[in-house]
Amino acid sequence: MNILVTGGLGFVGSHLVDRLRSQNKRDRIVVIDNLCSESSSRDYMRDDVEYRIDDINNINNVKYHDELGEFDVIFHLAALARIQPSFKNPVSYFSSDAMGTCQVLEYARMCGASVIYAGSSSAYGGPMLNPYAFAKFTGEQLCELYHKVYGVSTVTARFFNVYGERQPTTGDYATVVGIFEELIKNGESLTITGDGEQRRDFTHVDDIVDGFVALSKRKNSSEVFQLGTGVNYSINELAVMFGGSIQYIPSRPGEARTTLADYSEMREVTGWQPSVSLEDYIARWLKNNT
Repeated sequence: MNILVTGGLGFVGSHLVDRLRSQNKRDRIVVIDNLCSESSSRDYMRDDVEYRIDDINNINNVKYHDELGEFDVIFHLAALARIQPSFKNPVSYFSSDAMGTCQVLEYARMCGASVIYAGSSSAYGGPMLNPYAFAKFTGEQLCELYHKVYGVSTVTARFFNVYGERQPTTGDYATVVGIFEELIKNGESLTITGDGEQRRDFTHVDDIVDGFVALSKRKNSSEVFQLGTGVNYSINELAVMFGGSIQYIPSRPGEARTTLADYSEMREVTGWQPSVSLEDYIARWLKNNT
């Protein structure tokens, strides 16, 4: 198969590329990534994968059609992530997450590829809650449009609070699990925004990749599936798992109070279900790092 992975040098994307290569040594895998995210790194490059360091908004330039050719499936993960930075640069988020998705879908239409789109659980808090949620939700609607109008096989997998190896631990794009790991390493207090009672469904990156790959094995009709554990924890409970002192800081705008996945439909259609426990992950991490 010919496989394109956008954002394949990022946190989730690099894990996906590793999984795809481990499953089949003969598939042609091409990655497009502009390395703009703090979670992206050249260190994740592999010798048996082709890379293009570029913005996905350039994908329909003639050079890509000439150089890359056609693909059977496109895993589309390239996007600007996280809520808080989107308040500062909304136009960049719309350009990358919405228009960039449109460019990828147009490429898929031209070469007959199916598209597996990385959505976000932020949609459940409301697309108008912040620019990031709106841009990602617009990407979902574009997937539906390209299926209904052009017959492109598309599907959206909404990720719920992904954590695990290679997650960003500092800066605006850091995950709360990654932030807590960094603070524990440095012997600092765990910072919690607001009252800490906001609840999140934390999903390990290996489970996310399993679900993403499972969706590529079928013909899709712009469905939306949830990739989460079906269990959520408050940030206070997360902090207790890590241990150490806690410092509360002001709450931040634009964030949902609760996220909780219902993956029953995903399990029914693909057989997928999560297997990694947050408590077990943190216990192993503490054992190896403290």
